[in-house]
Amino acid sequence: MPTVPDNAHLDARIDWRSADDAAHWIQTAVDTIAGALARDLDAQPRALLLLSGGGTPGPVHRALADVALDWSRVDVSLVDDRWVPADDAASNARLARETLLHGRAAAARFLPLVPAIDPAEDTADAMTAAVDAANARWREQGLVPAIAVLGMGDDGHTASLFPGARGVDHALATPLPYAAIDAHGCPGAGTLPLRISLTAAGLAAARQRLLLLRGDTKREVLARAAAPGPVAQYPVRAAFADTLDVLWCA
Repeated sequence: MPTVPDNAHLDARIDWRSADDAAHWIQTAVDTIAGALARDLDAQPRALLLLSGGGTPGPVHRALADVALDWSRVDVSLVDDRWVPADDAASNARLARETLLHGRAAAARFLPLVPAIDPAEDTADAMTAAVDAANARWREQGLVPAIAVLGMGDDGHTASLFPGARGVDHALATPLPYAAIDAHGCPGAGTLPLRISLTAAGLAAARQRLLLLRGDTKREVLARAAAPGPVAQYPVRAAFADTLDVLWCA
């Protein structure tokens, strides 16, 4: 049976699993992601995987890259990305390329969120165009994620849905899968506040949502988020649609 935080009454939609150690955590995450992709590949021509950035999922991506799947039929995209060039160290697209898109997984098709950035172009206009393109791609290609692999910050954000960020209310209300976020003033966003993020509707569209957590602080934040309250307070609540699979390790 899953082990749940002993100080929390978790939302019934949360399926909490604890791993004994880092190796078990990585392997369980890989098995979960690969299983979701395999189910979609068995039922349709292609499968879509959405990845998150940050340091937490990197080891999972590297292990996943060696799994025997028909990667040529897998599309890989992102839960969110910073508005930085694709070769920037802070780019989630770069992280995906370096940690997942090699070995067997090199055959996957990558769908970035941030296009080549033209410094001469107005940033707001360029971000709007990039969001429109991402949303049009979902609509025109009929994309439905097999699984969205998520992280969570100490402030309760997931994707780039930061509490108090400009654009987050729209992102929680729009029926479209992606939105632009301006997280100036949000501590969790650091020095790169301009983002493209999956919305609440985009999260809900995924057939499966997997939240990867490490450490007691993240466990305590999720326990608080699992209590009743507005989604904008702890935007990770937007991921509770239907069922959220949570995999935690100390």
